[in-house]
Amino acid sequence: MKRVLFVCVENSNRSQMAEAFAHIHGGDNVDAQSAGSKPSGVINPKAIRFMDELNYDLRTHSSKSLEDIDGEFDAVITMGCGDNCPWIPAKRREDWGLPDPKNMDDENYRAVRDEISLRVKKLLKSLS
Repeated sequence: MKRVLFVCVENSNRSQMAEAFAHIHGGDNVDAQSAGSKPSGVINPKAIRFMDELNYDLRTHSSKSLEDIDGEFDAVITMGCGDNCPWIPAKRREDWGLPDPKNMDDENYRAVRDEISLRVKKLLKSLS
């Protein structure tokens, strides 16, 4: 089983959707988690709405702190938020440089969501 961590500041949008897509695309073959350096404590309602469109319920997720994360990961992915992560052991690190969709209109939010899905698929394939 591959372990993947997705990181953003608030852990309410991009990193949550990436974790969801890792569950969708990786199934039981991946332990996907997400966290933030300054978690908001809530999942953005837009993220919930736009993942609902794909029949994935983000209401089952929670906004978590990096302080709650332990162990080694096969990959740690930052979402392009300039986040400063504490040292988390990982075999691979990437920054995806994705814009924060929280204030975007619906069309652009979906575009970010769909880009995250594509990148997660590629990531999981490369870890196989």
